[in-house]
Amino acid sequence: MARWTLQVALDDDPQPLTTRIAQAIVQDVRRGRLRPGDVLPGSRTLAASLGVHRNTVLAAFDALRAEGWIEADSARETRVATSLPETRAKRFSGRASPRASLPEQPGFALGPQPPSRDREDYPGTIALFGGQPDLGLFPVEAYARAHRRALRTQRKTLLDYGSPRGHAALRRAVAEMLSSLRAVAAREENVLVTRGSQQALDLISRALIAPGDVVAVEAMGYSPSWQALRAAGAKLEPIAVDASGLDVDALAAVCERARVRAVYVTPHHQYPTTVTLSAGRRMALLALAKRHSFAIIEDDYDHEFHYEGRPVLPLASADPDGHVVYIATLSKMLAPGLRVGFVVASRAVIEALARWRVYADRQGDMVMEAALAELIEDGELARHARRARLAYLERRDVFVEALRRELGGALAFEVPRGGLALWARLEARGADGFCERALSNGVLVQRTRTMVFDGGDRPWVRLGFAGNDGARLEEAAKRLRGAMRDAKPSKAR
Repeated sequence: MARWTLQVALDDDPQPLTTRIAQAIVQDVRRGRLRPGDVLPGSRTLAASLGVHRNTVLAAFDALRAEGWIEADSARETRVATSLPETRAKRFSGRASPRASLPEQPGFALGPQPPSRDREDYPGTIALFGGQPDLGLFPVEAYARAHRRALRTQRKTLLDYGSPRGHAALRRAVAEMLSSLRAVAAREENVLVTRGSQQALDLISRALIAPGDVVAVEAMGYSPSWQALRAAGAKLEPIAVDASGLDVDALAAVCERARVRAVYVTPHHQYPTTVTLSAGRRMALLALAKRHSFAIIEDDYDHEFHYEGRPVLPLASADPDGHVVYIATLSKMLAPGLRVGFVVASRAVIEALARWRVYADRQGDMVMEAALAELIEDGELARHARRARLAYLERRDVFVEALRRELGGALAFEVPRGGLALWARLEARGADGFCERALSNGVLVQRTRTMVFDGGDRPWVRLGFAGNDGARLEEAAKRLRGAMRDAKPSKAR
């Protein structure tokens, strides 16, 4: 071997020097500068050439020997391990970097990918996301106390493996809450706690759907739900939505020509239109499910936020035959970052979901779930929900008044009776151009085409009001007025 010298970066690299020396030797082996059987300089010699203590080099050698990169022979010389494969030497220039970055692309083909759902960050913009609660209302002190208490009193069980169904206390608390407030006759064994409603839908899709199964969905709806169902192999059938919610007659027509396995629906505040499924259609949907033996996946994502009259009870409250698989979440009531949702269904469905959960996630955050159980049991969650509901009602009214004042007839909408967003029709050709102009004026509005099954542009926008205070909502309305400039009359329906 030609004379070999080791080059190691000794600057502000955060990695320990021992690690950097070991990685530099490994890189030279990978490059072919060091070959199997090559003798390395002694630890004293190498330490002197690098200007480091000999113990540092010895520690690096120990690590390399443990990993099988080097070995000692009978003459007590240190060599590159002879069991390593030969590597053709590559041209080397400059200083070796033990922190070489990973390649941009893998060395293999990726499978089909779903569309990205990452939210882009636009500093200085006012984001009008429809499902975003105000994190400033989160009961930090109460949650922190409950979290500390759970760790202090239950750490031996909470920090160990837990049930994939979720913490027993939280399941009991959720069942009691649903029974008393939503008339859903659930018990602990009917509840599975998930990391948000999206994981709930993913597990349901895995447990219920086989490739090729027909699943009906709302033609205007929540596109991540479509992707979860497609990932399980479902063939989706879009069903029209009107002022009374899902068109159940249209669904019945689909059932006559195809075996429908399930229907995904948001009956309380339909996403994105905010309309409520009428009483007649609710009864017809349950009867249709019984006649054709399909599952109703009911996503009740913001039940707590109903401002006028009593909230409409879930379909699950009127389902004696076990057709409804009910999904709900605490994330919109508390904070999206907590990632807490739940599924309520017959015991056999919950057992199936738990088996699938083990393969994907094993279990949730037991400490957090124990803390949330305490917040429910001592009434803190209910108090927080009342505070948030009053705050969001006030913001709804401020936003409605500001939009009417600033935009007048350019934006048509009905005041929603519940939910966290407005569904508004533009007196302009479509939403794409409006969203672009809004962003240039400092307001981030979700594109409608992501909520439409065919992906087309529509003259509708969903404007969230819960995540911003009144002053920011009034400012957003002023900026949206600017986005209406130069808009052409609408011809779309």
